[in-house]
Amino acid sequence: MTQPQIKSVQCLSPVGLHNMVYKEWGDPKNPKVLVCVHGVTRVSDDFDNLAAALCDEYRVVCPDIVGRGRSDWLRDPMHYVISQYLSDMVTLLARLDVETVDWVGTSMGGLIAIPFAAMPGNPIRKLVLNDVGPALDMTSLVTIADYIGHDLRWPTYDDAETYVRAISVPFGPHTDDEWQRLAKSVLRQLEDGQWTRHYDLRLAKPFRHAYFDDVIGSESTLWQQYDAITCPTLLLRGAQSGLLMAKTAQDMAQRGPRARVVELEGVGHAPTLMHEDQIAIVKDFLLD
Repeated sequence: MTQPQIKSVQCLSPVGLHNMVYKEWGDPKNPKVLVCVHGVTRVSDDFDNLAAALCDEYRVVCPDIVGRGRSDWLRDPMHYVISQYLSDMVTLLARLDVETVDWVGTSMGGLIAIPFAAMPGNPIRKLVLNDVGPALDMTSLVTIADYIGHDLRWPTYDDAETYVRAISVPFGPHTDDEWQRLAKSVLRQLEDGQWTRHYDLRLAKPFRHAYFDDVIGSESTLWQQYDAITCPTLLLRGAQSGLLMAKTAQDMAQRGPRARVVELEGVGHAPTLMHEDQIAIVKDFLLD
């Protein structure tokens, strides 16, 4: 597999500076850029297969959103919100020095993209939303909020990997090697030898606040933003997704950018984009 470069960019929050690390694949001088943004507890490594498949066509850039993976943690966890992530992405695009980008956003990565793509003069040329939309199932959000805040620790790596596999069953069938990669990228070892998840557990508090304090208002705003998007949009939905309902996907196909909807059987939330059939769907849309 083609090896990426690991780079970083300095970003600003209301309480100071932080570094956001990103993986860059392909020719750094290629003006054709694809940005891939991961889900709430995931990392840039999730896109390794997709990036390797597209790096001959694109300069592929995959950040670890602040608080995850190789990136810094924020001093004030209440800034783990979409507006901060979007600000960081604008800083990253300025570093890349490009006029336009294509964007693949899985779950949270799509929620960052929706308000961005709605802004006048935004740089997004084509948009892929991976199992996410303006309306999300509340029961699933509650489950995610409970999951991400637990300070779970395991005595061995094998125990930690077993947990990641169990909690990630909705990703659909994967080989043992793929499961190992999916687990290894989101685990880290502590000084005492135990293993834990590779993100700032404090992001659970603003997550609950953002999604639960004004559910109706938040959904209304997201629909307004979605309706303002004009770029070609592809919506991937796991056919068994508990987060993105089929009715929402149907509505997204009929309003705003009128997304092209592709449902993936045997998958819940969210398609990992590791498999050739899923990669081909994204590649065909982006290169069409």
